[in-house]
Amino acid sequence: MPTETAASVLFVCVHNAGRSQMAAGFLSHLAGDRIEVRSAGSLPAEQVNPAAVEAMKEIGIDISDQTPKVLTTEAVEASDYVITMGCGDACPIFPGKKYLDWALEDPAGKGVEAVRPIRDEIKSRVEALIAEIDDRQEA
Repeated sequence: MPTETAASVLFVCVHNAGRSQMAAGFLSHLAGDRIEVRSAGSLPAEQVNPAAVEAMKEIGIDISDQTPKVLTTEAVEASDYVITMGCGDACPIFPGKKYLDWALEDPAGKGVEAVRPIRDEIKSRVEALIAEIDDRQEA
């Protein structure tokens, strides 16, 4: 079994407080150490959205220890996949990277009830991403 990671993924949204944090939490939880996970924002918030933390906790994933991070050119350059979360962030473009935009509702200012469907949509997309990465590894 190779000790190298299969791929590295960077999730980006403006505040790095909701969608990108939930996506990173899912990817870390579902793929373990096989895939390197990063998340960042162009204007990071002070803290992760409490409703996102609560929604993830409900399904057994703890993201309460995460903090929003600023998007850097280095993070993009070090990632195989760069996934923006429907917020029109301008990411530096490097050849050989796969860029995806996931149009997802922003959970900012919403309660946990409104965040659950966003969380579930992110989980579906992360599962599909893992399958794609695994398929590429086998090819």
